[in-house]
Amino acid sequence: MGKVIDIVDRIKSTKRSPTTVKSKAPVMDITEVRKEMINSERRTVKRTILTEFIGAFVILPDQGLLKVSVYDISDNGVAFDIDTEKPIFKENEEVAMRVYLNYKTYFGFVVKVQNSRFVPSEGVVRHGTHFMKGTLNDVALHHFVKFIETVSASLKTDDGDIQVSNIS
Repeated sequence: MGKVIDIVDRIKSTKRSPTTVKSKAPVMDITEVRKEMINSERRTVKRTILTEFIGAFVILPDQGLLKVSVYDISDNGVAFDIDTEKPIFKENEEVAMRVYLNYKTYFGFVVKVQNSRFVPSEGVVRHGTHFMKGTLNDVALHHFVKFIETVSASLKTDDGDIQVSNIS
């Protein structure tokens, strides 16, 4: 058999059956732990890019634009944070949003609020929303979400790389 250890002979020689052997430590499936660590890292990277890369605003009727921090985004919707202790939007309320790609250029879309909750550890109210389907920017929004997801999968953190200026 080569380097394979036959456990059956070993169990027979100790006169115990596999069901009577008691483990002193619990057996843990490391694949689940590893999967959770990878997902956690992905979530951290994805959320970092969203909060720093996307300029997102909600439109408050008769008041103007309110800056929000995008917490998460998917094909179904977006979660955003507002710096306050009280929810601004109610469940099932439709809210117009804008995502700015630079200081002047944006595309708009409408979301429906599914939930909102105060997150004490961050001092924000997180609003979970679904994209309203059948709007003018459905296709653009879909491609934008796919772009963010694709880019997020290969992000790296810049830990202070040296920049060179005035090369002659």
